[in-house]
Amino acid sequence: MEKSDNTKAKSSKTMPEKDVCPICGGLGLVKRDLPISDPNFGKFEVCECQKENRQRSSVQRLYTISNLDAYRDMTFESFDISGLNNKNEVNNTLEVAFNTTQNYARHLNGWLLLMGSYGCGKTHLAAAVANEVVSMGVQTLFLTVPDLLDWLRYSFSSEESSYESRFEEIKNIRFLVLDDFGTQNTTPWAREKLFQIINHRYTHKLPTIVTTNIGLSEIDERVSSRLQDRELVIKLQIDAPDFRNPLMDTNPSPISSLAHISDHRTFDKFSARKNEKLPADEQNSLDNAFFAAQQFAEKPDGWLVFMGTYGTGKTHLAAAIGHYRAAMGDEPIFAVVPDLLDHLRATFSPSSSASYDSVFTQVRTARLLVLDDLGTQSATPWAREKLYQVLNYRYETRLPTVITTSSTLDEIDPRIRSRMLDERVCRVFKIIVPPYKTRAAKPKSKTTK
Repeated sequence: MEKSDNTKAKSSKTMPEKDVCPICGGLGLVKRDLPISDPNFGKFEVCECQKENRQRSSVQRLYTISNLDAYRDMTFESFDISGLNNKNEVNNTLEVAFNTTQNYARHLNGWLLLMGSYGCGKTHLAAAVANEVVSMGVQTLFLTVPDLLDWLRYSFSSEESSYESRFEEIKNIRFLVLDDFGTQNTTPWAREKLFQIINHRYTHKLPTIVTTNIGLSEIDERVSSRLQDRELVIKLQIDAPDFRNPLMDTNPSPISSLAHISDHRTFDKFSARKNEKLPADEQNSLDNAFFAAQQFAEKPDGWLVFMGTYGTGKTHLAAAIGHYRAAMGDEPIFAVVPDLLDHLRATFSPSSSASYDSVFTQVRTARLLVLDDLGTQSATPWAREKLYQVLNYRYETRLPTVITTSSTLDEIDPRIRSRMLDERVCRVFKIIVPPYKTRAAKPKSKTTK
């Protein structure tokens, strides 16, 4: 008997009573005292002591299938809403995007479309939402679109039968993030697969986030029409510099010729030509353009277009806006359109030190873009298309843009003209004064003898 007591005592020391759950006795399962009529009568349930471990294991499994391992550090806590260089305009778009995505993570209702240039924070915010909802036990997939299509192509041609099941999983997953939409190889097969995924989730209103650095007009029309459904999709435009490449925002753009434009092209050096006794309508056209340029320089918003013949002050006003914003700490891009297109063509050369994509993106997404002499460029299909892509993106995102042209509206590409005529975005000022350089000098009076 004594031996038995000693063994019991030793066992008690090895397995302290406090480590054993008083509810299930360490079994991890319990039966509740229920009436026979209850459907759960006689069934085992997970004990409270195991629920936390089960939940932790469940979240880990969700992380494993979510493809979020590489993005675990991208959370709302680690996101910097101050933006690069602490610029107020940047802060506003980042703060709106931050607050909206946080609210979306709590309710997970509808779709989010995050738009903006490379490195502005789109992926971080999308990953932050995904990390948040996974931690709450929601099945999630975070997929970069080019990688998704590569996988689908491989599995489609593989002898394995995983393609259909995986494709169905992507279409029906509770929450899906499609990152970097628009950078994929847009073969007919790829477009169709993406459309099937997006259309299924759109039809069933499954929570989805899409991030892209291109304009909606550059996306398959079937997809873009769904992304523009305001009843389902919240569109967020982030106007922020590349967090990963701060030099892009602090160094003057090699594309911009603003630094080479004479400093005399400022507002205080602009001649209002009051001493010329111009006709009232001509003087008013110049005064209105001048005041509009000053207002735009103070608060760049939308588009501003100056039209008129050569030598009327269009370029001076556009340059004055650029100089003013540069003095405020911005990095505007001032480009003469023919020179800009030559620069873009040059980037196609194998010997070019700059890639076409980086230069094109820099122009398209500039915080302020001044395009001087629109309409004098070579009217090749390539040139027209590049200009349209730049201006259409800036139109859709309402990025501040100044345009000067000596062409009439009828002479401008109809696609660009239609955007200039949208009074919600663009203000057009026709300067009808005679050119500065061709003003006739007053003849000297002859002295009579």
